[in-house]
Formats: sequence, structure tokens, C-alpha cells
Amino acid sequence: QVRLVESGGGLVQAGGSLGLSCAASGRTFSTYAMGWFRQAPGKEREFVVAINRSGGSTDYADSVKGRFTISRDNAKNTVYLQMNSLKPEDTGVYYCAGRYGSSSTRSNDYIDWGQGTQVTVSS
Repeated sequence: QVRLVESGGGLVQAGGSLGLSCAASGRTFSTYAMGWFRQAPGKEREFVVAINRSGGSTDYADSVKGRFTISRDNAKNTVYLQMNSLKPEDTGVYYCAGRYGSSSTRSNDYIDWGQGTQVTVSS
């Protein structure tokens, strides 16, 4: 099991940028595919982006494609999410998640989750 801790959330105006980090404990991070999910108030958790174990393959939700970028540094046990051109509808709690094997867009496929970090985009 890997412990995940997100950081970097906050309040930003529409059109602005924000970067999130997810630091993982343990020595198995490089065997983990990682994903970012988000949950807005009153809505179900939704997929944002995923990255495979090496970082060579990514998968984005259509709603964030071209605006968000995921990356990872296996030497630092960290996955990053750079969010540009933010919109009010990007507001929510952002969670990073990990799973062994290939990356997935389904939250039920992930076994480890961070506590979440709040992102608020004002209009």
C-alpha cells in the first residue's frame, strides 16, 4: 500500500493556473499507475487524468484536454497536475489515486487515495 498526500490547492480566478502535487510514500511508486479525480459539491467523483507507470502514456478527460498536464517523477515519488486556463466548473476537491498495473479512467480500479485538496476557481 502507498500513502498519498496532495498539496497545492487553493483559490484562483478564472483563466488562472494552479499546480497540484501528490507525494507518495513507500518504495513501490514506480509500479503504480496514477490518476487524478475530482469531486464538485453535490456531484459524483469524476475522472480527470491518468498516467502510466513510466509516465510515457497519459489519458485526459475531454473537459480538461489541452488545459491540464499530468507528469510524474518516479525518483521523487511524486505526480503533478498543472492546471491552466482554469474555469469555474473546475472547482472541486482533487484527489490523486494509485493502482498497480495499467492506468485507468475508473475510480473503482484504484486502491490507494489521497485525502484530497480543494481547488476553487472564481468567475
